[in-house]
Amino acid sequence: MAQGDRIRTFIHGFDEKLDGGIPVGQIVLLAGEPGTMKSTIAFNVIYQNALREGKAGTYISLEQSRDNLTRHLEQMSLSPHDVESKVSLVDLGAIRRNLDGKADRTWLEIFKMYASNLKRTLNFEILVVDSLPVLEVMARFENPREELFQLCEWMRDLEATTILISEMKPNSEDFGRHGEEYICDGIIHAKMERVDDANIQRRIRCVKMRGTNHSPNYFTLIFQNGIFQATRIIAE
Repeated sequence: MAQGDRIRTFIHGFDEKLDGGIPVGQIVLLAGEPGTMKSTIAFNVIYQNALREGKAGTYISLEQSRDNLTRHLEQMSLSPHDVESKVSLVDLGAIRRNLDGKADRTWLEIFKMYASNLKRTLNFEILVVDSLPVLEVMARFENPREELFQLCEWMRDLEATTILISEMKPNSEDFGRHGEEYICDGIIHAKMERVDDANIQRRIRCVKMRGTNHSPNYFTLIFQNGIFQATRIIAE
């Protein structure tokens, strides 16, 4: 795979550990406990690729309203207004509520409908789903592992690089509940690490990434002035 066939994370110091970024077209699980900046990391990928590379992106939120998410991102110096011609921010919860009683569509059908429509109109190259556990619950999977596999195969047909955000319980080592870690092409793990009685560091690592000679190590994740950076672990 050529260097150009990568989607950069724009986490300085981290892309170099991923052979240049995420291979185009892959589905990556971005897993971590609360407070690890998963949503900000994922939107940063869309934001920076739109701003610097001209790549279109779609962020589908199942947990936060569009207004709340926009306010949060503005506070992070990643305002969606900077990239509104290239990036679509979709509040699927609000859309579902507006359709209640008007259409006999399931959550999953609405998700697929909006993702497909945006692929046609925006032709996005990057898709973020925030979050996968909420989608699983709302979709009411009867056979979660099989239906999740089918959903991922459907996402592959969108021909976009997809980031699925997954919430982990603190101190858990399970990246998913239904075999997501085997179905997805890559896993990026964000975590909080207590370094002493007073200090906690955010850390990030690539657990796996198909077709990539990546470092398996954790790096300290620093976010300042709208810029992410991954550095060698600061001495404890």
